[in-house]
Amino acid sequence: MSADPSLVHELNTFFARFEATSSSANASSANASSTNANSASANGTIDAANGACAEPTIEQRPLIITENDVRRVFKKVNTRKVVGPDGICGRILKACADQLAPVITDIFNLSLMLSIVPSSFKRSTIIPVPKKPRPSDLNDYCPVGLTSVVMKCFEKLVRDFITSSLPASMDPLQFAYRHNCSTDDAIAHLLHTTLTHLDERRGNYVKMLFVDYSSAFNTIIPSLLTTKLEDLGLHTSLCDWISNFLTDRPQSVRVGNSASSTLTLSTGASQGCVLSPLLYSLYTYDCTATSSSTIIVKFADDTVVMGLILDNDERVYLEEIKHLENWCQENNLL
Repeated sequence: MSADPSLVHELNTFFARFEATSSSANASSANASSTNANSASANGTIDAANGACAEPTIEQRPLIITENDVRRVFKKVNTRKVVGPDGICGRILKACADQLAPVITDIFNLSLMLSIVPSSFKRSTIIPVPKKPRPSDLNDYCPVGLTSVVMKCFEKLVRDFITSSLPASMDPLQFAYRHNCSTDDAIAHLLHTTLTHLDERRGNYVKMLFVDYSSAFNTIIPSLLTTKLEDLGLHTSLCDWISNFLTDRPQSVRVGNSASSTLTLSTGASQGCVLSPLLYSLYTYDCTATSSSTIIVKFADDTVVMGLILDNDERVYLEEIKHLENWCQENNLL
């Protein structure tokens, strides 16, 4: 199967369209990442030359991965997952978990110590999946990212650590990535709040705005995310690692035997990445209601603004929507 070469290039540019809208933020983030990378690289070179690599303390390394961690996650790999751009398949990782765990553990810990993610781990191949039988527009394609299976395992370990480190009261109305919570809980909360308000007094009513963001995961600005993660109490070195993970990501589009040229992105997170949904949820944790008569309920990028209307007065509800609109502009969400 082959595709029009111009189509794959157009799709790659289209899927990377949010890069252009946040170039200034990307530049500052990339410069910070580059400075950290150069500093870490230089320090590592100096230490190696001196024959004594300075070992960071536990405080400087909040997450240390063990061989048992890597072996466990390798043995749980879904062997049916499609191979990523690096060509390493899950079947090999699962079958050779005992042999590969020691060396991969060293790579993971070195990456965390230097706050640098290897470029091969960040590379993604986008497979455009048609949303309808006969696509007529670039929007009719859904980008499915193929990423390194090894990196997916790495991300799972980092995700579990971040989730366990977050404060329990961070955002009670973000129902994604909370223990024993699901979309059913979000729906039940909306229904309970609605019915309670309607039962309180005759004439009460509720308005809801259901928000569908455009390619939400692809709009994350790493510099903004890093600031928010630090505010949540995550260690600086881990925040730097996440920022490096999201910047300078090589991406290309493939349709059959046709592949586009490679673009380097520093905005967003690939939808094929394990960390993307969690990072997006943390990116939007500060999107909360400003009034007791309005509620914002979220499940990852699915968002509902609810207004509890009294005496036919919708001003507070409309102000909340305006506040959400301003927040979206500040956070690069359409």
